[in-house]
Amino acid sequence: PLTPDPQPPASPALASPLSALLVPVTPDPQPPATPAVSAPSCSIDEEVTRVAWLNRSNILYAGNDKWSIDPRVRLLTNSPAEFSILIASVDMWDEGLYTCSFQTQAKPHTAQVYLIVHVPARITNISSAVTVNEGSDVSLLCMATGKPEPTVTWRQLRDGFTSEGEYLEITEINRQQAGEYECVTANGVSLADSKRVLITVNYPPTIKDVKDAYPPVGKPALLRCEAMAVPPAEFEWFKDDKHRLFGGLEGLRIRNERTRSMLLIDNVTARHYGNYSCLASNKLGISNASLRLIRTSPCPWCPASVSPLVQWGRAWRRGTQMPW
Repeated sequence: PLTPDPQPPASPALASPLSALLVPVTPDPQPPATPAVSAPSCSIDEEVTRVAWLNRSNILYAGNDKWSIDPRVRLLTNSPAEFSILIASVDMWDEGLYTCSFQTQAKPHTAQVYLIVHVPARITNISSAVTVNEGSDVSLLCMATGKPEPTVTWRQLRDGFTSEGEYLEITEINRQQAGEYECVTANGVSLADSKRVLITVNYPPTIKDVKDAYPPVGKPALLRCEAMAVPPAEFEWFKDDKHRLFGGLEGLRIRNERTRSMLLIDNVTARHYGNYSCLASNKLGISNASLRLIRTSPCPWCPASVSPLVQWGRAWRRGTQMPW
């Protein structure tokens, strides 16, 4: 049981006129493991002939007789030295002034205690997941209740950026600002409450890191095209900027993944050499890049334009056996 602070003195004639009783409670739908209780106590002595507890002029108990119809209220102690009641499962509506009224042979007396109910901070309303195009403005809302008044803080989980207040405003959002944002509310009564919101930022494809390939005839080859985009890009391949390529034709295979596409040739022939184009697209735009499949020279030290006779002469001077 909780007792008022400061403690009332033993003598009724010197009883403190007003003290405070502080009780933290947890609102539904999250009841605490042990419901909060309040036990207003009134110190009396043998001179007291009648005693009662009142709340807002309503009699709760008069001696051993219960007047309140609230099942949470019960008599805790009624002795020559103390008269106390207990209120179980305290809620916000129990806050207020409680009066202990007692009668001595000389005159009536009162002692009062003010019950203060603290409520942990809880998020009551928060924005749902947001999907926007890059460059748009975004507004997030996080509403919380509690007593004392709770603080509300927004935090970007990836970069640690924070913003105080219920509203988070982002002007002309970019792709680096996408991700989860956490709203945290606290008022010191209990553990902080938090919830998260996911922001998805759509943007057009951007192709990067394309490289030419130099396979010899009869060997496999790989051309890779990587594109960053939200939503993920769809890929297309073209030969000489006009013929669209499909897997299964002319010994080609196309393997598409979330952020890249690969053009695979199991056995390179002369017709495979040339210029290729990779096209990546989504609903926001298109990006393309050019790659080349270049034929390797017949010998590592000979340009492709050198005749076989000249190549043989150079190899003879080096004492190297020609590959043919």
